Amino acid sequence: MAVNRDKPNRWKPDIARSVDMYNDWFMKFAPQAFRSTRIQTTKDVEAALHTTGNITNIQPAVMRQHPEILATLRMSTCPPLAVDRLIGLAGVPTGLVKCMELEKKLPPRMPAADIDRALGKIAKIIEKMADPDIFVWLGRKEPATDTEVHRAATIVADRLCGAVANPIIRNAQEKRQLAAIKAWLERHGYQQLPAGEGTRFNQMPLGTFSFRMNVPIKLTGGAQSINIPIDAVVMPKTPRAKQLPMFFEAKSAGDFTNTNKRRKEEAVKMSQLRSTYGKNIRFNLFLCGYFDSGYLGYEASEGIDWVWEHRIDDLALFGI
Repeated sequence: MAVNRDKPNRWKPDIARSVDMYNDWFMKFAPQAFRSTRIQTTKDVEAALHTTGNITNIQPAVMRQHPEILATLRMSTCPPLAVDRLIGLAGVPTGLVKCMELEKKLPPRMPAADIDRALGKIAKIIEKMADPDIFVWLGRKEPATDTEVHRAATIVADRLCGAVANPIIRNAQEKRQLAAIKAWLERHGYQQLPAGEGTRFNQMPLGTFSFRMNVPIKLTGGAQSINIPIDAVVMPKTPRAKQLPMFFEAKSAGDFTNTNKRRKEEAVKMSQLRSTYGKNIRFNLFLCGYFDSGYLGYEASEGIDWVWEHRIDDLALFGI
């Protein structure tokens, strides 16, 4: 039995309430989440500046030892350099730069001589384009003062955080959503499985739940299996024959555009789960924010139901 997907007369009022709830959270807590990330990022940038002699000694050996500083170096130029712009300007392999950016390490299969050559090219670009309005000590005899370094680190940290502002907010919102689910389940007598216990999703005891659990699915053709992460996995307290737990994806959005771009993600996940475990798989969404009728209609057509966070007690209607 559907809970919300078959009740389109409710959708518009729920959308309005969900938008209000997200905006209220954003105004109260998003700045705090951003500030705490910026404080840590400032410390990371100060460490990177120390490593490079405050941008006066950018050597391949330094980047080889500390590949994680590349993002800081990109944000230290005038103008700041996007990953692809740096690759083009320096004429270096895409794989090297993206490995340093995403994995904070050097590509293991790339010859050391090629790495050093590429890092030398990157160093020249950074040195040539380093922002003199931020690093005011460049070109003078006196070394940077602690105050100047901290001020520069704060500016670079702001640039770094600005480039990833949406993920910072999304991560903070997801933590809050999972905390709301946890609180509701525990109030209703459910117990969270200890992290790292290794219990498989289809062996969960009745009345338990887990977050970010890997569920194996078979790819097209069934020849290969991969794990897909599920935000919340709940095994109902009432026993049923061949019972599988219920899956919930925590979704939040600060605008309508991105949700419609991403709506196929859930449909793909639902299709993979059904092809592996059958039509009775129960995959649902936990929504807060900007999800319009187009998004809801698309998910409903794929057989995906949802719970609005502002009406979290609807979880009980799913039989949990």
